[in-house]
Amino acid sequence: MSGHSKWATIKHKKGAADKARGKLFAKLARQIEVAARAGGGDVDSNATLRTMVQKAKAGQMTKDAIDRAIKRGIGDNDGANYESITYEGYAPGGVAMLVDVLTDNRNRTAADVRNAFSKFGGSMAEPGAVGWQFSRRGVIVVAGQFAEDDVMTAALEAGAEDIERDGDSWRVLTEPAVVYDVQETLVKSGIIVESAESTMISSTTIEVKDADEARQILRIMDMLEDNDDVQDVYANFDIDESIMQEVG
Repeated sequence: MSGHSKWATIKHKKGAADKARGKLFAKLARQIEVAARAGGGDVDSNATLRTMVQKAKAGQMTKDAIDRAIKRGIGDNDGANYESITYEGYAPGGVAMLVDVLTDNRNRTAADVRNAFSKFGGSMAEPGAVGWQFSRRGVIVVAGQFAEDDVMTAALEAGAEDIERDGDSWRVLTEPAVVYDVQETLVKSGIIVESAESTMISSTTIEVKDADEARQILRIMDMLEDNDDVQDVYANFDIDESIMQEVG
């Protein structure tokens, strides 16, 4: 497993999920607000909003919190005007990174992102320098105890494109617009879903074999994801389990 999905697994193993839940909800609320402001508050006619609401529900965000974010977006409550920006950069070892942000202060956020890269041996890149190798996909991680035929049958019938073994789990690939619909169908079929997301996957992977480089990469990811303006961080690294154990 590599990049963004790898980082999600790492955070889970570190036991950071509960600690990060409040920050996650704040980011989800911002995404819902922006989607509602851009396309209206009706999830049936606003596909982006519908996806954001499904993502929030998958993250166990409450209906009241979702409704408040939609109201802010359509102007029923006061809300900030956020700008969507994607920054590109390199972590140590030539690892490519995309950083999606929603910000009400471009200068502040750009400085924060630049600092995260430079502090741990990375650098910002020009627009398009690394973005060309990433494409959006739906990724669902399924518990590994299920037989391949069972997962394959349920996933394809639900509208997935493919499944592949990923360590101790199965990874189900879908079109991004249907990832949460497929997740719901898998759960109804009795399949245990560990995570589901619409994410960016790189066409190339950088294998990180040096422990010091691994530490620097993970520190960049950690610092970026701790920033309230940063919504998602995507990368194309793959760190061997032995290296992961060494860096803790």
